[in-house]
Amino acid sequence: MKKLCISMGQVCLLWLFAIFMNKLAEWLHLAVPGSIIGLVLLFVLLQTGLIKLKWIEIGGSWLVAELLLFFIPSAVGLLQYQDILMSNGWKIIMIICISTFLVMAGSGFLAEKLTKRKEMRLK
Repeated sequence: MKKLCISMGQVCLLWLFAIFMNKLAEWLHLAVPGSIIGLVLLFVLLQTGLIKLKWIEIGGSWLVAELLLFFIPSAVGLLQYQDILMSNGWKIIMIICISTFLVMAGSGFLAEKLTKRKEMRLK
């Protein structure tokens, strides 16, 4: 029960942080969405130690674990564009497949380079 209360508190803290960043971006008339500003600021605060990981770890882990649920509304929203999907669906699928392959290949290439670089430093 204690862990549930802690995780819900951390989720609320992250949610309030996100709302604040959205309002800040809106107030400052920034072209960058508040969610992106919030991610960058949260990363900086975590790296500098101003925010401790343990303050948001359980709630953040839960949000990441349930991330798929956040895509359901957008997936359901695609149903209203059935005519576009019927006429251009194969193009969309090809773009998704090609971009997925490029991201996987790029990530693998970068991971391999970084691993080799790290091995060279250890020798």
